Amino acid sequence: MNKLALPLAISAILSVMAGSAVADDNVNAWRLFVADHDKPTVKVIDALDGDTLNTFTVKGPASLSRSESGATVFAVQGSANTVSVIASGIAFHDHGDHADIDVDPARLLSVTFDGNKPGHFVERQGNVAQWFDGESHALFFSEQAVPGGKKEAKRVSVVAAHHGVAVPYDGYGVVSIPDPEDASKRPIGARVVDMAGKKVGNDVACPGLHGSAGSGDTYALACSTGLLLITQTNAVPQIKHLPYSASLPEGSASTLIGGKGMQYFIGNYGSDRLVLIDPTEADSFRLVQLPLRRVHFAVDPVRSKLAYIITEDGKLHQLDVIKGEITKSVRVTEPYSMDGHWNDPRPRIAVADDKIFVTDPLKSKIHVLDAVAFKESGEISVEGRPFNIVAVGGSGKVHGGEHGHDHHGEVGKVN
Repeated sequence: MNKLALPLAISAILSVMAGSAVADDNVNAWRLFVADHDKPTVKVIDALDGDTLNTFTVKGPASLSRSESGATVFAVQGSANTVSVIASGIAFHDHGDHADIDVDPARLLSVTFDGNKPGHFVERQGNVAQWFDGESHALFFSEQAVPGGKKEAKRVSVVAAHHGVAVPYDGYGVVSIPDPEDASKRPIGARVVDMAGKKVGNDVACPGLHGSAGSGDTYALACSTGLLLITQTNAVPQIKHLPYSASLPEGSASTLIGGKGMQYFIGNYGSDRLVLIDPTEADSFRLVQLPLRRVHFAVDPVRSKLAYIITEDGKLHQLDVIKGEITKSVRVTEPYSMDGHWNDPRPRIAVADDKIFVTDPLKSKIHVLDAVAFKESGEISVEGRPFNIVAVGGSGKVHGGEHGHDHHGEVGKVN
């Protein structure tokens, strides 16, 4: 059993014993989905006690993306030309004043989405767009239909194969526009299309388009000139250009992540700086200097004002996005230099409940940190090279013991 497992396992047993005496139990369930860097496997780990629940074999090393609901995790296997889908086994049912939770074993579904060089996965409000760098179309489908085995995806033209992105909306999509002279270069803009692939409205320029993320009701695409901000208030999505502030040094973002609980974006801005973006402010951009080159960064979905960055010296930094400052730092791993190939095995970050998880692929482990104390509290041994990681979970009510299996831990927040 892992180092952190014993006290949490005892806590889980006591929790179940206490809960058996009441009709409605509050249950907290969190799972980590961890893809190996080299092998075609995805492990499912209980985030509260560190136990491995499942190991799924797919066709190639995977990049993982979870849906907003957390019901599904998509394993994008670029080298194997396919996308697999895992039912997380954790589902929530909103009842206004509370949410019910069902906890069941995770399942590797038989449904796959195949195409040449699958790339960016984007899901918003149950609508999914899966991009393929080697295809002249993107796939649009409903997340809700996938666990039932339905594969009713619409093929929407993107003009030519290129490294781009599609963003799904109700009845529409926003797709990147390839460079007409050389589709191997970065896209030059974005356009709104209907589900038949017909252009709606005017194209919007976005030179050097690369990087995208959603926060609140807004989805952002990063360009060399600023951000494209996409919203859908009525039928057709609207796109607005937000130019970089004149106060910023020369540069641009090419990777974006979006805030949870507060609307903001964080982008890279060179190898050792980040840019905080609040699209509602007159001066939307603030630069954050890092002590060294960044390896990975992630937002905290529970503590909304916090984000985390791991730098190549192996330190994890806590970023207060309101102050725009690094407020705490702690060493977690041995150094991971950013020299070498962009896809070399390096740490990745995920947050579940009151814990921060940092993969350490060269040491075959996941470091576990207490998010409040901001110090390491344990580790989880993982065979191979644990690399990409996502967390799914939250808390809800189980009525009369009718729902839920395999749950552990104390009450938390739905996420």
